[in-house]
Amino acid sequence: MFVPGKLLWIVSTPSNSLTILAFLGLAAACLRVMSRKALFVGALGMAGLLVCGFSPLAYWLATPLETRFPQLRPLPAQITGFVVLGGGLRTYETEETGALSLNDAGERILALGDLARRYPSAKIVFTGGRDFFDPRGEGEADLVRRYAQTLGVDPSRIMVESRSRSTYENAIFTREMVQPRDGETWLLVTSAWHMPRSVGTFRRAGFPVIPYPVDFRAPGPAYAWRGFYEVARGLRLTDVVTKEWIGLVAYRLMGRTDAFLPAP
Repeated sequence: MFVPGKLLWIVSTPSNSLTILAFLGLAAACLRVMSRKALFVGALGMAGLLVCGFSPLAYWLATPLETRFPQLRPLPAQITGFVVLGGGLRTYETEETGALSLNDAGERILALGDLARRYPSAKIVFTGGRDFFDPRGEGEADLVRRYAQTLGVDPSRIMVESRSRSTYENAIFTREMVQPRDGETWLLVTSAWHMPRSVGTFRRAGFPVIPYPVDFRAPGPAYAWRGFYEVARGLRLTDVVTKEWIGLVAYRLMGRTDAFLPAP
């Protein structure tokens, strides 16, 4: 299921599917194949790209996800440990350059360093396997531990779970490794837009966690109608949050979460 799902998403992601739609429609119109219908299809694809790229649609889709679990304030005085979900590291670039290379979800990695300093006796777990596009490379969790000193963290403090390829596997494999006990306090670190599905999946796996969201993408209410000045940024966020909403539906249908949109 994992590989077909990844390939299907690559084709159906809004930015890709709308681009393909626009190209095929305009190409067919140029070749005079069903010209009227082709022009309509091409125009539909172009309009979709403009709406997703410039309008605040992506913000509207992201806001319900990011506001589901508010920022953790105040922080607990003591915790047993914290789990950081992968997805914030450019694994190929990190391996090639020999330095940590963060992507747009890199706040997950930065939070690891921050929490490690706040809680010097807490256990640290990083969960994340190999990149789908670089399966022969080193797993993200292993790379984070290797370069932990860049974050000011002793590598020996970090327990790595490097088999997982999805949020579901993050939860299952991490629980198997940690074996959490009643009364323990564990924080879960991931992007705010990813937190509802992550919390629901960990709950279903039998691993109670306290959400510690980072990497907020949507602005506050005052900027809800602002939109984007760069079409690439709007399309990127549209892709991210569309995938997340689809993931919530799919995980609920497969019984991998305890609710469609998990709440505190």
